[in-house]
Amino acid sequence: MKRLLLGVLSLGVIAALVAGVTALRGGFDSSKRSLLVRRWILNPAAHAEWAVKANSRCADAPFQIPSDGFIGYLWGDTFQSSHPHQGIDLFSGTQAGVTPVYAVYDGYLTRMNDWKSTVVIRIPSDPLHPGRQIWTYYTHMAFADGSSTISPDFPPGTSEVVVKAGTLLGTQGNYSGRAGNPVGVHLHFSIVSDENGRITNETL
Repeated sequence: MKRLLLGVLSLGVIAALVAGVTALRGGFDSSKRSLLVRRWILNPAAHAEWAVKANSRCADAPFQIPSDGFIGYLWGDTFQSSHPHQGIDLFSGTQAGVTPVYAVYDGYLTRMNDWKSTVVIRIPSDPLHPGRQIWTYYTHMAFADGSSTISPDFPPGTSEVVVKAGTLLGTQGNYSGRAGNPVGVHLHFSIVSDENGRITNETL
């Protein structure tokens, strides 16, 4: 499913620039970004100027920032030769279950029965391309053992619930998709295109 680079840039790259994350301006490769992520996780207070704020906007960008933290990885970063990163990773610098995650835009929220850490919000008309339907994904909202940190307002099986921008969705977590194999606490956010009104369950 093709990711909409323009939408991600409007939320991720521009927000990072506004926050003064100058290290991300120069086309850093993923290994250099990883060094910055490690520095942030070890001591976020020492790099407070790198952080973005939840529910803020960059100038006239249509999407709000979904959570507090440091935008560590961007769309297109490569960790393996065959696995380019799709979306943005926003690292809170806190423990799992602490930092809130919010909806970036009005839409209709769904959480499939087997989704432990993920919700998706359908946006009928992309604000960057009016008339085209898109979906926003929010994932890693669970503890390392798979216990969900998604808001109880959205239990498994939730379908097409109306949400507004700024609605609390849950908190950042460290669930990798396999219990007991945690990742760094963060939110993975992505914007995906619509396929004849359907989505593909490719999230955690």
